[in-house]
Order: sequence, then structure tokens, then C-alpha cells
Amino acid sequence: QGDGGIQTTPLQSCVPPRVNLLTFFVARSFMMVNASQHYAGQRAQMLLRPLSENDTHCIQFSYFLYSRDGHSPGALNVFIRVNGGPQGSAVWNISGSQGRQWHQVELAVSTFWPSEYQVVFEATVSEERQGYIAVDDIMLLNYPCYKVPHFSRLGDVEVNAGQNATFQCIATGKTAESEPYLLERRNGVVLDTSSLSRFSHKRVAATFQVEAQRGEQDLYRCVTLSPRGAAVSNFGELIVRVPPTPIAPPQLLRAGPTYLIIQLNTNSIVGDGPVIRREIQYRASQSPWTETHGVGSLTYKVWHLEPDTEYRISVLLTRPGDGGTGAPGPPLTSRTKCAEPMRPLRGLTATEIQPRQLALQWEPLGYNLTRCHTGGAGVVGPGNNATVRECLSIERNASHFTLRDLPPFRPVHVRLTLANPEGKKESREVTFQTEEDIPGGIASESLTFTPLDDMIFLKWEEPLEPNGLITQYEISYQSIESSDPSINVPGPRRTVSKLRNETYHMFSGLHPGTTYLVSVRARTAKGFGQTALTEITTNISAPVFDYENVPSPLSETEGTITVLLRPALGRGAPVSAYQVVVVEEDGSRRELSGATDCFPAANSHGEALARGAPYYHTAELAPSSLPEATPFTVGDNHTYNGYWNSPLDPTKNYLIYFQASSNFRGETRINCIRIARKGKEEKTPYELLYSCFRIAVSTSCMCPLSSPEQYVFIHDAILEACLCGETAIPVNEYALTYTEMLKVDSQSNTSQLREEFQTLNSVTPHLDVEECSVSLMPRNREKNRSMDVLPPDRALAFLVAGEGEGGDYINAALTDSFLRPAAFVVTPHPLPGTTGDFWRLVYDYGCTAVVMLNQLNQSNSPCLQYWPEPGLQQFGPMTVELLSRTADDDVIIRLFRVQNIMRLQEGQLVVRHFQFLRWSPYRDVPDSKKAFISLLAQVHNWQLECGEGRTIVHCLNGGGRSGTFCACTMILEMIRHHSVVDAFFAAKTLRNSKPNMVETMEQYRFCYELALEYLDCLEVR
Repeated sequence: QGDGGIQTTPLQSCVPPRVNLLTFFVARSFMMVNASQHYAGQRAQMLLRPLSENDTHCIQFSYFLYSRDGHSPGALNVFIRVNGGPQGSAVWNISGSQGRQWHQVELAVSTFWPSEYQVVFEATVSEERQGYIAVDDIMLLNYPCYKVPHFSRLGDVEVNAGQNATFQCIATGKTAESEPYLLERRNGVVLDTSSLSRFSHKRVAATFQVEAQRGEQDLYRCVTLSPRGAAVSNFGELIVRVPPTPIAPPQLLRAGPTYLIIQLNTNSIVGDGPVIRREIQYRASQSPWTETHGVGSLTYKVWHLEPDTEYRISVLLTRPGDGGTGAPGPPLTSRTKCAEPMRPLRGLTATEIQPRQLALQWEPLGYNLTRCHTGGAGVVGPGNNATVRECLSIERNASHFTLRDLPPFRPVHVRLTLANPEGKKESREVTFQTEEDIPGGIASESLTFTPLDDMIFLKWEEPLEPNGLITQYEISYQSIESSDPSINVPGPRRTVSKLRNETYHMFSGLHPGTTYLVSVRARTAKGFGQTALTEITTNISAPVFDYENVPSPLSETEGTITVLLRPALGRGAPVSAYQVVVVEEDGSRRELSGATDCFPAANSHGEALARGAPYYHTAELAPSSLPEATPFTVGDNHTYNGYWNSPLDPTKNYLIYFQASSNFRGETRINCIRIARKGKEEKTPYELLYSCFRIAVSTSCMCPLSSPEQYVFIHDAILEACLCGETAIPVNEYALTYTEMLKVDSQSNTSQLREEFQTLNSVTPHLDVEECSVSLMPRNREKNRSMDVLPPDRALAFLVAGEGEGGDYINAALTDSFLRPAAFVVTPHPLPGTTGDFWRLVYDYGCTAVVMLNQLNQSNSPCLQYWPEPGLQQFGPMTVELLSRTADDDVIIRLFRVQNIMRLQEGQLVVRHFQFLRWSPYRDVPDSKKAFISLLAQVHNWQLECGEGRTIVHCLNGGGRSGTFCACTMILEMIRHHSVVDAFFAAKTLRNSKPNMVETMEQYRFCYELALEYLDCLEVR
């Protein structure tokens, strides 16, 4: 059937399929179209029956196209329809008048079971509508065509969407390079050859590229045509696969600072499998760069990530073939944890230092340091309480901070903390010092005073907040009230300045019974601080008499004596009463002088007789009765204010005293003076001795004694000489004398040596608290190893207190040797807080030798090593450098170079340190006398070489051991220079400076035995 009503006869082959004939004709299969009888464009088709074969069929037919006047009758097209599908494009065609003859054509059809095909011949009438179109002699050959090639089987091509599919058509047989090779899509679209390869003159391969898009799966076949015929291949399928993509995002299992552990979550996918490779693709959320890692399991650890950073992680799946990797799946958005900061902050400096604040800055913060976008830096320094460390938070990424409310002139220890949730790093501690400020006020409760009648001794403590170096103290005082009407109040205000280390003052020249307003304030370089005020009232003083010497009586009888009474001058309070006192002189009482020897207890004549008292009040006179000098008769048998002035016994000797008293606010002061003596003049032995002493001093001494203290000293020296006797022993008598001293007396059960030690203890001065006032100051107490062993103020070795060097106190006493004053400086083993002060002591006093008599590893009181070994070390302002070290079984000798960095202009000091090893911790005396003598000799020789250097001697407490060393040194000096041994003198001299020197009987005896050992060595030599 054809368009436009052309009548065609369906032609069917009478030959059944698969007939085993080489050649057979399709019986009665022909078609003829008279173009003149049909309209232009009308078509006629002839369909052969469907054929099936598993190889190539060759169909041969003849066609006729002719018009007498040369016009085109139309066109003849041949279609090959496969499996009843669309007929597609013509595999062979021809048009126009081909001459008045038949032409033979071959069709090579390649099909493979189970596919079948059907050949369709189609004639189309042209516009000229003249001539004939005919097909005849259709034969199905069971062997390959001769005129055209045949195609090998075209295989299916599987490709991933978006890739080019490659079809290769291989033609075998008669081929020509001019003949086109085409790839026909099932819908009839034809693709040209992209490349043609000829293997031989009978074998050609044509390659076609087909772009495969998603959803474009279709069938393609190879076609080649020529005037001789055409060749058609089977349909090959183009299979387009969609690369797989996960449906769900990966799942986070664990997060760390530099990693994320995920589960791929690829059980559900969109697209085609199989999945042959899994990859993860990740990038930081704020970064355009991505990285892709292959994954071999369903969980994966993503390494080398940046801390505290958000990442987007997707999964890529890949199927076989090019372009088999699908689009990334839904992303997992997750953040890594913070990492511990890389290192501490650096560059901590102070940009501004004020008395109470520090402006600090340091290197800028960056992510490369913090390794976190949260957290930040902190400053560890003093908080509101300056003694407590506190971590102060600062603004994020700030590189500066101001510490406020700091104590002035104090070291401020600061370190920077860089912290985040995963850890922190602390910088090295840097110490700054705030500037000075005006000092705080002196605590009123620290003001202590001792008032006298015309003096006040005032003490105070350094301000609790000195806020700098105290340069001076200013004391002002003014009289504001007085019980003495002769004193004008208020008086003028006076001011006294004191040095920084003088926290006491003695006010003198004051008025008795007068109240003074006293103010004390401290000063630094910044100015004066607050003032501490107190009111102090001086004691009233005893009345003063106007008698230059003992006056002569005006007259005298057997029972009376008349004297001249002069009125006394009240001091601080007016005279309240006068008394005339009579003392019976029996030789047992010395002449009375001074207020303490007066007569405060009033005895009448009768009371004195009843009590056996040596004195009685014979008269009491009111001040008003004595406005001026008035004669008074003692023994006139009258009564004066209740006291009977009884007649004197002519057989007795009497001393007549005139006494005046003042009373004020419950305080009584009495003064008395002897104004007469009745009876025979006799002097007591003491008076005779005293008179002789005064005569000797005034006539023979080139330097007369000038103070009562010198008289007291002479008295004490005479007393000590009487108690101690002669203790020096000549060297030539020493061995025998010492042997006698060791003998124990059977009656007293003691030895002369022990008695001498007991005498030493009895004459050793015992220290009162007032004598150790400097050591007991609150600021100095922590510098004492023990409060039981304190140096007296009179022997203290004060440090040179320059700016920035600390205080001037150290527990150390200066003591004399036999030949040189202040030759030794005795001190305890340094504490951790006094090591710098110890080396300052060495430097300030030019000590060229240090003798150490204790051990470092004493279990009862561990002692630190206060020297560097090896190298150089700084202790406060002092630098100490070890120069050399030698050792044997008895002593370790080190040589140090010492320098004060605050006083570089004073140069360096070379010090030799002798550490004695032969003194066990729990023994009072050294283990070996010979080793100790060797130590003494080495120290002596070194000091001779150095010249005028002092020797520092220390043990644990600066007492017994140190005293033993000093005493033995003094004894050896006595032997060398005077050939005597006086251990008593040596120990007594040391104890005058520090009472705990040579503490025990064993140590005292060791001094004697060491002298004996030393003398024996001299004899051997």
C-alpha cells in the first residue's frame, strides 16, 4: 500500500526461512511503478518476509529507473527493519533516470540470533511524474556479497552519562575509500564517521563517537552504501549508566583537634552500580580548595585538619568506566576541636610602670598560636591581695593589658597563660617592679615609748606599706599641756630627721610632767606619707635642792643641831611637802644619795623605836612654811605636823637629811640630801678605798674618767678579776698545769677545769630582750634561723643598704680575735630567704675566708647549698662565680669571685670557702683534733696571704661550733705571739659579743686539748 492511492501488490517470498540452498529466488517478488499515473510524492513499498540468521545475508536484486525524455521518474529506497521496529533511514537509495536497462545491487545484512529483519523496498514518485520505477530478480544468497562488504557483529556499548560512547564498525569484503560509512540510530538519525582505519584492502574499521547523556539509551547500527549496494550491521545497544551518589551525608563518629572520624553511610545511593571506589571530598567551609582521599572501608579518619575549623565532607562513589564518579553526596558539616596552643606567648614587656599599675604588652595573638577560635590569653599576676596569685582574663586576641591596684615598689611576678578548651601554655615568669610611691602611715599601735622625767625614748616600726625605699623619718613634737605652771604651753614645734635604719629616737631636754604631741612620718623619694600621732606625758621629776655641797651646821649643842633649810624647786609638779629625817649612823649604812635611797616610808620617832628602824621623820613642813632659806633646829623637842622633833642622843652619831616630795596624779617623786652630820667623823673602809681611788685617778691617770659608766666598768673588771683569778698558762708549764686542772677533787667531786667553766658561765652577760631589739623587729624575725640565738645590738654586723639591695639586717655578730678587733663575723647557716644577704655580708665586710662547720645533709635541720657549683649564680644583687675546687678527706676548699652588681665600681672580691667535713652532726666537738688544726692552719695561711680580710664562721646556729673555731684561733695566736694559753680569756671575749659561743663543757675542754695537741706538734718539729 502506498500514499496517494498507488496500488501495490505485497510480494512475499515463497522460500521458507533457513532453506539450505546456496541461491534461491524470491518467487514472484517484483514491484513496478508507472510514475505518470501517480501524483508526485506518492510511494509504493514492497516488504519481504522477516528473515532470521546468525550471520550475514546477501540479498541481490535488480532495479529499473527510466524516463524516455530523461526526466526523473522518482527514487528507490531500501530499508532494513529489525525486530518489527521502525524502518529507519534508507540503507540504500538511488534516484533519477538510470538508462533503459536493469541494474543489479547487493545488500549485505548482518544479523544475529535471535534478532530478525525485514527488507522494505520503497518507490517514490518525483515531481516530473514520467517514467518507471521497478524492482525484480530479488535473490537471497547464502554466502557473502561480492560487490559490497559485510559488517562484523556490532557489540553493545556501556558508558557513563556525560561520556562519549565509541562504536567501531568493522567491514570485510570489497571496500572503497570513497564509500561513506555511517552510524544509524534506531530513530533514523545518521552519524558520520569520526575516524576510518584500513587494516587491509578488504578490511576497514570505522569508529564513531556518540555523546551519552543521562536518559539517552538507544540502538545503533553500521551502514555503508554505494551504487553497487549497501551493507548493514546488527543493532548495538548504547547503555548509559548514571554514576552513583549517596542519598545521606556521612555520619560523624568522633572529632579531634586535627582529625574527624566519619562513617561513609553509602548503603542508599542514587544512580547505577556497582560501586568500585569510595572517596571522601572535604574542604574548610571558608575555603574554595577541596581535597579528595580514597577510602578503603566504611569508616575513615580525615587527618591533618586545622583545629577549631568547620569542614564540609561529602562522599564520592565511582562505578566502572570513565566518568563513573558521581556527584558528591550531601555534605556533613562538622567542626574540629581546639588543639593545645602551640607554645607560650613571648615578648612580655612593660610599656609603662607606675607605682600602682603596670601596662603590659606581648606579641600579637594569632590562630597559629591559639589553635582555637575560642578561649584566649590570661595574665597570671597579683590580685587584689598582692600576696595571692590570680589569673586575670583579657579580651580575646588582645596583646596588651594593665594590671591595677598593685602595691608600690614591689616585685610583680607575671606570666602569660594561653588557654583554650584543650589545654594551656604558660610563659616564663617575668618580674617587674612598680615605682615608688609615698609611704603608708606608720601604724599607731607600733609606736612604743618609755617616758622619763626629761626624756622620752620612742620606737616605731617601718610602715606596713613602705611603698619604696624609706629615705628618712621625720619626728615632730610640741608641748601641749603641763602640770608645771612655769611651763608655757603650747610650746614651739620642733622637728627631727632620722636615717632610714633608725626607727627610734631619744627626746631629751624635755620638761617633766608635760604632755607632748608627737608625730612620726616616713619619707620615700616620692614624698612624705601619712602621719602617726600620739600623746606622751613625761614623768614628773623629783624636786631639786639648791645645795652645792653639804652645808655646815649653823649651831650645835649636845642634843640639837641647827641647819639651814632651803626651799626645793619642783620639776613637773610643785613641792607638796618637806621632811627632816634623822638617821642613826652605825657604820653599816653608806651615805645616801639619789632618789632611790631616800625615805618614802614615813616613820615617827616612836614607830622607828618600835620597829628598830634606823631612821625617823623628825618634822614635816608645808611648802608654804618655807618660802625662802630658813634655819631649823633638829631636836628642839617640838612637834611638826604630827612628827615629834625629839632631842638627839649625845652618845650617838646622826646623819641629818632634808627631803622634798612632789605628787601629781598618783605619781610621787622624792629627793633628799644630807645637810648635816652630828657626831665623830669616821670613814668606812669602803669610803677610804673610794677616796684613795679618786685621789689616784685624779693625780696619776693621764685620762681622768669622764662618766659613771667608766666607773661601773672598772668596778665590774675588779669584781671579775677577784672571781676568776689568773687563767693564763705559760707554754712551758701548760702540759703539767692542764693535767692538774683535770684532776677531780675528792671532797667537791669536781675538777678545776669544770669550776673554771662554771665561773665562765657566771660572768657571761645574759641578754635582755631590749639588748636584741633589732633582731626582734617584726620585719627581721623571719631572717633568724632560731629565736633562741640572737645577736645583741652592740655586736650586730649591719649590711650596706643601697638602693635595690634590701634591708640592712642579718643575724651576724662581729667579735674580736686575740690580735685584731672584729676579726670574725659569726652567723648561722643561711636560710633560703637570706642567701643573698649572706653574700652581701661577705662583700660588705671584705671577708676573704668563709669557714663552714656544719653539714648540708643534717636530718634535724636541712641546710641548703648557698653557692654555685659549677658556674656562676646570682643571689639578689650578688653574683658568685666558682673559680676552683679542691678536696680531701677533711676539707673541701673552693675559690669564689664575688661582686655586687649594684656597686660595680667597688670591684670584685676573691673568697676562699673552707667546708670542714670532720665534724659529725650530733657531736659537740670535731672528730679529729689534727684535722681541725690543719683547718686552722689553712685558714691562717690564706688570711696572711690576703692581708686584712675578715673571716666568716658559721655552723647551724652560729653558736657552739663557731665559737670553738674562733676560740681555738685565738689560743693559737696567743701561743705564737705571747707563749701563753688562756682559753678562759678567749671564751670570755667571744661571749661578750655573743653569749652562746663555746656552749658546752666538751667544747671548752676541746680548746685546752687542741692547744696541747698543737704544742706537742711543735715539740716534734
